[in-house]
Amino acid sequence: MREIVLDTETTGFEPEQGDRIVEIGGVELLNHMPTGRTYHQYINPQRAMPEDAFKVHGLGDDFLRDKPLFADIAQAFLSFVGDSKLVIHNAAFDMKFLNAELRWLRLPQLPWEQAIDTLAIARKKFPGSPASLDALCRRFNIDNGARTLHGALLDSEILAEVYLELIGGRQPDLVLGADQTQTKGTETHNAWRPAPRQHPLPARLSDAEAQAHSAFVKTLGDAPLWDKPG
Repeated sequence: MREIVLDTETTGFEPEQGDRIVEIGGVELLNHMPTGRTYHQYINPQRAMPEDAFKVHGLGDDFLRDKPLFADIAQAFLSFVGDSKLVIHNAAFDMKFLNAELRWLRLPQLPWEQAIDTLAIARKKFPGSPASLDALCRRFNIDNGARTLHGALLDSEILAEVYLELIGGRQPDLVLGADQTQTKGTETHNAWRPAPRQHPLPARLSDAEAQAHSAFVKTLGDAPLWDKPG
């Protein structure tokens, strides 16, 4: 299963009032594991950057002036995401901007069903608690010290860690990656094996429970199957 953890930066809050996307970042997950493949693009919004937006992400007019237009990168972006699920924090905001930009170019829009909203997941899992990306980093002890300003790729990388914690911890699905299997003929065999524990776990059976078990076994007869040699 392929997913793209996605984030955008913009000039404001409303594309219908002239705001535009200025940065897109994405991190590819395969079976809930980062592959190392990313997408990152700065975009010239063809308008001045409002001061309030500049304070959020630090992307100014001089920096963005020579960057490509959304029209120049739209097809490459669509090819990267494909039909993969899009993991987004506050998905309504980013999907609104992405689909506005695509609509203006008369390109296929991203269906809402393609989005997974981590903000909604966090609010459902921790009702009444702060659900911002920074708050979730604190909850899960995820280092976000490099996040002095918002940045689409950095925020996507952080969100990928948060998402994996929200869905139950950073563990791979039962379907492991190709580098963890061996194929022989038409059969695929799982080559992954857990490493032995350095220190065995302590017994959880008390002396009284062990004695009670021994007494019970004696009531089953003189030659139980588990006492016979293999």
